[in-house]
Amino acid sequence: MSDAILHFTEELMSSWWIYLALWGFAALDGFFPAIPSETLVVTAGVFAATGEPDLYGVIVAAAVGAFVGDHVSYALGRGAGGRLLDRLKPGTKRHAMSLWAQKALTERGGLVLVVARYIPGGRTAVTLTMGSVRYPPRKFSFFAGLAAVSWGLYCALVGYIGGKAFEDNPLKGVILGIGLALAVTLIVEVVRHRLRKRREAQAQVEPQLVKAGER
Repeated sequence: MSDAILHFTEELMSSWWIYLALWGFAALDGFFPAIPSETLVVTAGVFAATGEPDLYGVIVAAAVGAFVGDHVSYALGRGAGGRLLDRLKPGTKRHAMSLWAQKALTERGGLVLVVARYIPGGRTAVTLTMGSVRYPPRKFSFFAGLAAVSWGLYCALVGYIGGKAFEDNPLKGVILGIGLALAVTLIVEVVRHRLRKRREAQAQVEPQLVKAGER
């Protein structure tokens, strides 16, 4: 069974269709996060270590697809989400939250977008929100491009490392590559969780300090 899977995968990876598949999966993943685009890019990176497909082609196809997908998500948010925000009444809690979101994205929008690309489901939530709050299109395109290129490089090179480690057994290389990608994702999630907890703790302490100072 493993030999049959390996043979089928090798045939797929040696076809020019793999670049179209990489582009399509990465694009769909931008607004439909159930698509396992990382897994396909990592797998292509593993086989790129053997010469087929071309590593640079894998990176470009994945990055361009991710860039297109992020813009589709942004457009969806700008269309439907933007109309909803326009209907919010000034002075309400929802209107205040929308203003806060716009301010946060204006100050740290680029960083948020780049980091979110490595968080499962996070990229879609952020790009939709950016569209909803009318984040400047040019700035969005710049940071979306930066995020897409870094993501394409990361996934392809992680797979390439796995492929080089197991040149005689690509399936083990795929397992290693996906394992490395999952480990990095887990580390990002742990760091993000701890930072959020720290901010929440600071938010609770600051009002208490203000009250103590007033006394």
